[in-house]
Amino acid sequence: MMRWIAFAFCLVFAATLPAQEDLPKDPEPMDIEPPLLIQESPNQNIVYTTALDQKLPADPDQLAAALEKARKSAASGERLFRSGIIAKVDAENRALKVIRLEAELADAKLELAKQNVAVQQARLEAGEVSETEAAAAQAMAVAAMKEAESAMARKEKAEFDAAVLNLHRQQKLLAMGSGRKSEVNRAQEKVSALQQKN
Repeated sequence: MMRWIAFAFCLVFAATLPAQEDLPKDPEPMDIEPPLLIQESPNQNIVYTTALDQKLPADPDQLAAALEKARKSAASGERLFRSGIIAKVDAENRALKVIRLEAELADAKLELAKQNVAVQQARLEAGEVSETEAAAAQAMAVAAMKEAESAMARKEKAEFDAAVLNLHRQQKLLAMGSGRKSEVNRAQEKVSALQQKN
């Protein structure tokens, strides 16, 4: 019985030898490299933007609606991050978008208040309104200016904090061997630009 098994094995081995000689010979070995996980993009922003981050019109009603939507998105972003559905960076970007929209809304309200002051001043000169109404419009403009300044300061601080956090992340990725020196340099440039701006 062992002889028949050995004989069958020899026949199969003998049949595979000519088949191996018929295989095409490649002059170059086939080296298959996996794709890079981190792609280099020269114009990449530190804070990642999406289609929702496009410039919105300065209409306060539309900005208020966009702000409410962004607040809901930011609230769900934290929950989605804890569940492991989105990255922490995405959740942070949602919160940063809320702060940016708050600053844009404050600026839009300031512009409306300035326009209202100009209209009330013209009406006062024409004798259509009293000085108290013009003074009330001026007071509303001053309050809107303070609110806009406060919102802009919060926005600048949040953007600076996000840039510093991104710099630390890029440095950690580089230390672990997953990052690139160019990404660290770009993050450092962003931080230094924001420092000079403040």
